[in-house]
This record gives sequence, structure tokens and C-alpha cells, in this order.
Amino acid sequence: MAVVTMKSLLEAGVHFGHQVKRWDPRMKKFIFSERNGIHIIDLQKTIQAIKDAYEVVRKTVASGKSVLFVGTKKQAQQAIQKEAERCEQFYVTNRWLGGMLTNFATVRKSIDRYVKLEKEDFSTLTKKEQAQLLKEKQKLEKNLKGIKGMTKLPGVLFVIDTRKEAIAVAEAKKLGIPVIAVVDTNCNPEGIDYPIPGNDDAIRSISLFTQIIANAVIEAESETGLKIIESLPEDETIEGGAILADEDVEVDPANYVPNKQEDTAAIADDNFDEDKFYETK
Repeated sequence: MAVVTMKSLLEAGVHFGHQVKRWDPRMKKFIFSERNGIHIIDLQKTIQAIKDAYEVVRKTVASGKSVLFVGTKKQAQQAIQKEAERCEQFYVTNRWLGGMLTNFATVRKSIDRYVKLEKEDFSTLTKKEQAQLLKEKQKLEKNLKGIKGMTKLPGVLFVIDTRKEAIAVAEAKKLGIPVIAVVDTNCNPEGIDYPIPGNDDAIRSISLFTQIIANAVIEAESETGLKIIESLPEDETIEGGAILADEDVEVDPANYVPNKQEDTAAIADDNFDEDKFYETK
């Protein structure tokens, strides 16, 4: 049984949104409060969205369809590839090729070409020919490695950052493929079949969401489903008082200070949203 705890959500910084000035008003229903100029996401709604998404993935995989993980931003690439490979599903981490879904027949030809180049022996060719074919192979591998075995359209898309992956979301919507997506406070949740309100910039947060979806794939045939623990351990505290163990409690994410170090790898990324790193104490 997959288990998700309130503590894991808090420590991953799932509740941290963007600066108030950068919000999308359509995310208002998912926002709990504002703190130090930063929107705080309502984790109670995040938990419910996780439950819904988990069941959708389970049913999709149980019916024989696949899940396509999509995350091309630098913070998401490693987690998306790792978890997609763990649950033996497909993924896109480099860039979304226009028409990857709506023009899948043509994309399939490129995949076949990539598979052919993988098996081809270049040793009998001239150095110039070898260099040309190797360059072509590397280019195809970069874009198509994650969907090499995909012979038909996926049953559902899991997307990190709907703003960056707008083309992927549009193609899925056009074809009637359900979309599960992590939506931050600067995103538009409308048009997303199963929006999961949460931080789509922090590596820990992205990894947590991706692990949950991968677990849903792995446990597709399980009848136990997902278990959510909304209470915090006895030794965990938040500003303003202690949290008691073994009780369901209303956690105030606006006052919770996660005991963790900032992710230096994410900070080093030029495309990272710097407003996610602010003083939480």
C-alpha cells in the first residue's frame, strides 16, 4: 500500500506557492492563505486531488493503457525519468515535439528510425558516414528515448508545470486524453482534468508527486489503494503550538517551517523560480 503523510508534503515544500503578484486568480480556490508575500496552497485540497489522481492512474493502467510522464524543466527531468523507468512507463524529459500525440503516426516513424540506428553496425562505413549517423542517432535518442516502446497513444498524461508544457496539454485535450497535472499558484487549472495544487518548482516536491503517480502504476492491481496520514508525529511542531500524535489534526501550512536545507541544485538552475526560496522562519 502506498502511504502519503502530511509531514512528507510539508517537508517537500508542496504548500509553497509563488509571490502574490505572480498568481493566477483562477487558482484562488486552492489557496489557503498568504505569508510574507507568498501564497500558501491548501494541502487539504492537495490531498484530495492526490487521491483522485491516484485512482485514475490505477484504473487506467489496470485497463491496459499506459501513462506518459511529461516534465522538461531541469528540476523535473531526473525525477520524471527515474520514476517512469521504475514503473515501466513512458516519459518526455528533453522537449515536447509538436505533434507528438496529434501526429503520432509520423512520430512513430522517427521512433522506428531510432530503433533501426540502434541496431545498425557503423564499423563498415566511412568515418564521415559514421559521424552523420551517430549525430542523427544521438538527436533521436535525446527526444525519443522515453517513448521508444510506445506503440499507441497513452491513456493518461502526468504533467509537471502546465505553463511550460502547454503544447502537450493542448494536444491531449484535443484527443480526449485525460491530463493529471501539478498546478502551482501561477498556473491555470481550468482545462486540466485532474489538477493537483502544489509546488511545481522545488525538486523535492516534484519528486514526491512523481513517486506517488509511479506507485499508482505499480499498484494498479492492488485493492488497498492509497493511504493518507494527515496527522504529524509527536515530535513535530508548528508555530503556535504542538501537534499531538495519533490524532487527525487541522494543519496550518502557513505556519509550518520544514526542517530541511535548501536544494542547491535547484538554485543553480538558471530557469528556477527564485521566489520559491525565501525565509520561512
